[in-house]
Amino acid sequence: MPTDAFRPRSTPRLAETALALGGFAIGTTEFVIMGLMSRIAEDYGIAVQEVGLAISAYALGVVVGAPLISAIGARIPRRRLLIGLMVWFAAGNLLTLLAPSFHGFVALRFIAGLPHGVYLGVAALVAANVAEPHERGRAVGRVLAGLTLAILAGAPLATWIGGLAGWKTAFVLVGALGLATALLVRLWVPVQPPNEGASLRSELSAITRPRVLYTLAVACIGFAGMFSVFSYAMPTLAHQAGMPEALGPLVLAIFGVGSVLGNLAGGRLADANQRRAIAGVLVWAALVQLGFFLAADRVWSGLLFVGLVGTCGALVPPLQTRLMDVAGDAQTMAATLNHAAFNIANGLGAWLGGVAVTVGLGWSATGLVGMAMALGGLVIFLIALARERAMPG
Repeated sequence: MPTDAFRPRSTPRLAETALALGGFAIGTTEFVIMGLMSRIAEDYGIAVQEVGLAISAYALGVVVGAPLISAIGARIPRRRLLIGLMVWFAAGNLLTLLAPSFHGFVALRFIAGLPHGVYLGVAALVAANVAEPHERGRAVGRVLAGLTLAILAGAPLATWIGGLAGWKTAFVLVGALGLATALLVRLWVPVQPPNEGASLRSELSAITRPRVLYTLAVACIGFAGMFSVFSYAMPTLAHQAGMPEALGPLVLAIFGVGSVLGNLAGGRLADANQRRAIAGVLVWAALVQLGFFLAADRVWSGLLFVGLVGTCGALVPPLQTRLMDVAGDAQTMAATLNHAAFNIANGLGAWLGGVAVTVGLGWSATGLVGMAMALGGLVIFLIALARERAMPG
């Protein structure tokens, strides 16, 4: 395919900005619910812990939607697919305003989650195609920075607005961001022809490719540790270090800063040496999560390591570009499965961290869980590299 076919009408940076806005909207809707749980529970007359069903429904939507939509949509031109996904996502959030019951809200969270992984995966493919070959990792990192910026700014801002104007307003705001993304993608992202060789069979073949499966396993296991620490960071510092409740938003902000910096650094590391980047970030993740276990007895040292754990997001760009390299003609499926894998990591890490606390290992034991998961991901990656050397191709 001639390179010119992938050149944007404006500039790669404008295309990346449009794509990153979609990631910002997706990240905001994923995390804002955690700050609105008590208001949602009060509105629907349910217990706060029952709101967790809506969080699980969204995550299930991501896991179901990633393989299903990517297989069906592989032959749709990528810009058109991205616009359709953002309109779908916007509708799922905007209709929250009309949700008649809690179960209706849960159903809408599932619907809103379906395009999540496909959008981020296809956006990463488009960003890599419009960038220069030696800047693919950085381009992917800049697009995915929208997702991490949502942790730092989007979710706290939407939570604040939801507190002032009603919790449903937060989801309406996210829906408006989705529609704005669809418009900017139409204006700034270049037309990319569909993969004419794509078919349901060829896309599903990604699931049988050993290199793809190993890379997804690294994401599921190696990244789970970060979620183990992050999910319980606030109660850990409150119970173990005596952190005042007023500092709770600071925990989210510090983690968000670390995530943004890690994501951008991961893009550069991927461009420099993809394999070393993956292995190096997993070693770094093991060290900083062990550091959190040791530092969580004091507020400020604990907060420092919360930020350092956030930098483990540097693993995302090299894993994303590796999937592009090993997926063959199943590019769309592989790229989107990566985000399904990260949602599995989210659930797995939070569950294992909860188990560690429940059995009496202490709140900061989530750091030990994180270290073990990062080292597990490293072992999987080293096995994958050994198999590649033994059976190239």
